[in-house]
Amino acid sequence: MTLYLVRHPRPDVAPGLCYGASDVPVPEAELARVHAALAQRKLDDLPVYASPLQRCALLAERLASGRVTFDARLAEMDFGAWELHPWSAIPRADVDAWTADLLHYRPGGAENVLDVARRVHAFVDDLRVPAALIVCHAGTIRLLAALHGGASLEQAALHAARTPHRIGYGDVVVLKD
Repeated sequence: MTLYLVRHPRPDVAPGLCYGASDVPVPEAELARVHAALAQRKLDDLPVYASPLQRCALLAERLASGRVTFDARLAEMDFGAWELHPWSAIPRADVDAWTADLLHYRPGGAENVLDVARRVHAFVDDLRVPAALIVCHAGTIRLLAALHGGASLEQAALHAARTPHRIGYGDVVVLKD
């Protein structure tokens, strides 16, 4: 299976804001920029899957109007009470507690990294196509890449959580068997 993983366009949020599962808007100019770059890659014939959050959904619909399968399992991690707060305003003790137990701690009282890995893994298990275009989030892409590499669920979750990402907005990561 070949997966073309596309990170959503840059959302319209203040720098340093925790926005995880929040449905934040995307400026039209940014959406158009990413769409134009992807259109040159000639990925038109692939089935398209996307996170239902608008920063992914709008791009996916522009790429494959009417042919997108939205799947909540592709959404970014839900940070609960931390959502839409500056990272700098989140108590240091809470962040330290999360880093001390990346797999099980629930930032903001919501999901933990293992929960996210389980739902992303379930999506992959259900995927029955030779190739697909998936519009999602940096955290989801890191998990998909770790799972694709053969890591166990726990290993994939830890790898995704520990590895700083260098996935730019609108970047494409290709995973091939």
